[in-house]
Amino acid sequence: MKYLITGVAGFIGYHLAIKLLNHGHEIVGIDNLNNYYDINLKIARLNLLKNYSKFYFIKTNISNKNKILKIFNKYNFQRVIHLASQVGVRYSLKNPFSYINTNIIGYLNILEGCRYNKIEHLLYASSSSVYGLNNKLPFSTSDSSDHPISIYAITKKTNELMSHNYSYLYKIPSTGLRFFTVYGPWGRPDMALFKFTKAILEGKNIDIYNYGKMYRDFTYIDDIIEVIFRLQKIIPSIHSNDIINDKSLINNLVPYNIYNIGNRNPIKLIKFVNILENELGIHAQKNMLPIQPGDVINTHADTSKLYNIINFEPTIDIKKGIKFFVDWYRKFY
Repeated sequence: MKYLITGVAGFIGYHLAIKLLNHGHEIVGIDNLNNYYDINLKIARLNLLKNYSKFYFIKTNISNKNKILKIFNKYNFQRVIHLASQVGVRYSLKNPFSYINTNIIGYLNILEGCRYNKIEHLLYASSSSVYGLNNKLPFSTSDSSDHPISIYAITKKTNELMSHNYSYLYKIPSTGLRFFTVYGPWGRPDMALFKFTKAILEGKNIDIYNYGKMYRDFTYIDDIIEVIFRLQKIIPSIHSNDIINDKSLINNLVPYNIYNIGNRNPIKLIKFVNILENELGIHAQKNMLPIQPGDVINTHADTSKLYNIINFEPTIDIKKGIKFFVDWYRKFY
């Protein structure tokens, strides 16, 4: 099959492309290779992808409407997996306009490409951040997500609403992926595991917010990729949706679904740091700080709907996952 993967030089995009290529599929990947974090890491991922004969790369920005529509018209994709995004909760406090331009206008261009090119299935990245001030744990896709507390989260909630609208109006089957905290080899330098590992090895202090009393549903990258690989085969229909409840008439009209993509086993941040210290064999110098604006205290995924549908449970626990990351980091750097 022929896939479009946006954000293909990113953390999840790279791993997903490898998985699909190893199964014989053809991938057209697009990425703008921006400098939000070290571009050399993105280029290193991309260079490995270019070893595959069925991989084609196009450098472009998803906010470029004409370029995106031309790519859709040229390649006749069967499935689209949209992972390109301006990420980061704290950065959205500094540069909110980049989130609107990439995450909303850019995603509209992707939806328009799907609309006019008979896409069989669109999967797109959302985030656990949409739950915002929701304090019911674990987070369920049937819970309210009407109170996000960062511009980043607002754009992800907007993506879900846009997808629902296009699924309803144009019958584009779409699946939203509410990612919880993803980690592992080739991970993003702005994420906690990468930042902590780098700082500890360099003898620098690490900043621990909310005094380490936050919980995160860390999910290893290989488990994330297996979930996406299985979900892309499960195409929503007007009779399969149960995002609100099985008896809702609304759900029978829209080929649309949303899933939590998590490990459903939250870890306290300070415990996460302790596991990393043990793996590195170094005691970290810690700056214990109050919670930052836009941060949520707990994330915990209710994934019962997801794992029932794809017959899969995460296989990598936090100790093993951190070891795999540290091994990769030492080798790469």
